[in-house]
Amino acid sequence: MFKKGNESLNFIDLFAGAGGLSEGFIQAGFNPIAHVEMNTPAAQTLETRAAYLYLKNRGRAIQWYYQYERGEITREQLFNHVPEAVTKTIINAEMSKKTLPGIFARVDEIMEEDGVDHVDVIIGGPPCQAYSLVGRAQSSHMLVPMDEDPRNELYKMYTGFLKKYKPKMFVFENVAGITSARDGQVFKELQDALDKVGYVAVPQLKNAADFGVLQNRKRMIIIGWRKGTNHFYPDFAPNRSDAVVWDLLSDLDTVNRGEENNAYRLNYDDCSNYLKRNKIRTRNDVVTHHIARPNNPRDVQIYEMAIQAYNDGGRRISYDQLPEELKTHRNQTSFKDRFKVVEGNDHACHTVLAHLAKDGHYFIHPDIAQSRSITVREAARLQTFPDNYYFEGNRGEKFNQIGNAVPPMMAKVIAEELKKQLVDSEE
Repeated sequence: MFKKGNESLNFIDLFAGAGGLSEGFIQAGFNPIAHVEMNTPAAQTLETRAAYLYLKNRGRAIQWYYQYERGEITREQLFNHVPEAVTKTIINAEMSKKTLPGIFARVDEIMEEDGVDHVDVIIGGPPCQAYSLVGRAQSSHMLVPMDEDPRNELYKMYTGFLKKYKPKMFVFENVAGITSARDGQVFKELQDALDKVGYVAVPQLKNAADFGVLQNRKRMIIIGWRKGTNHFYPDFAPNRSDAVVWDLLSDLDTVNRGEENNAYRLNYDDCSNYLKRNKIRTRNDVVTHHIARPNNPRDVQIYEMAIQAYNDGGRRISYDQLPEELKTHRNQTSFKDRFKVVEGNDHACHTVLAHLAKDGHYFIHPDIAQSRSITVREAARLQTFPDNYYFEGNRGEKFNQIGNAVPPMMAKVIAEELKKQLVDSEE
């Protein structure tokens, strides 16, 4: 599947989630040594992706994967055609002071078996809720105060990996709020920890839309390198697409609320150039996860009003302006935009969030004839996951994985820029 040993550019993915960041690095030609992820459905998604990457280079063997996507064989039957070594890189474990030695031992074993003696890049970012601006706004309602959230300390697991494996560079992705959390104290502690293990770190706020993604998604991308090297923060020139969000959605079949409509084979010629050019869709892909959540009649009425307003000059409806019979929340002074239509005619939609796992009110499909929230596959496309990416778990778990991910297209651009530096440093 990949160049093994010391001829490859190798990376370790921490807090890997469903693998959006990893997917971009793999597409750019990097070899994954290990993915560490505590969430079981997300770890299973990584395993299934590893199976795809193995089978796609083995001729007709890819049919086993397509059969699994269509539900014709079980997951166990799929993995009967995949060597155990293919999924050994996925370590489903929580990172803590107690578990870290065991995880290190697993990674060391993988490296020894594959003949790898160096790590070029470590990527990933700890769960972001403890640093998020929204999370802080809601902290007064939490059982554990934000300042005492144990997730604030997860960066120490990241620096532990840097200290042990000494990669040339790293990518630490997180929400914008990481630099201002606790009046900047969280980020200062992170920088001090990185400095202590021998790394320079530079944070820059980046918008996924500047990487060709059809989504306004601002994240802090911290890139670091070992002290004493000539590495630097790449100059990512903005590269916005001229496509519109409808180009991601228009070829998918209509689906009813609460139903699933997987055509499995779509007419490739009907797909937009954006989908083809960025390989979100390829000719033989099986389309899965076109699953819509059910909506009650009241929400459908609100959705229709929201879509009508958006289609009438891009207007948004405010919750406090709804007819009284449609209101169910006492709070009418905050989160008044809780019903929001995905911007089909714009070059970028608003940020896809893991909140999709709870409800879809903030992600209403722009087609008034459907009047529903977006499907799992539509969310995945907004995040630039290829159609051949299969997410494990129930519907909510799939939405959660997608919403928490780094768009693979953005990750690929980052990986390609780092690759230039790493290749140059070897010459």
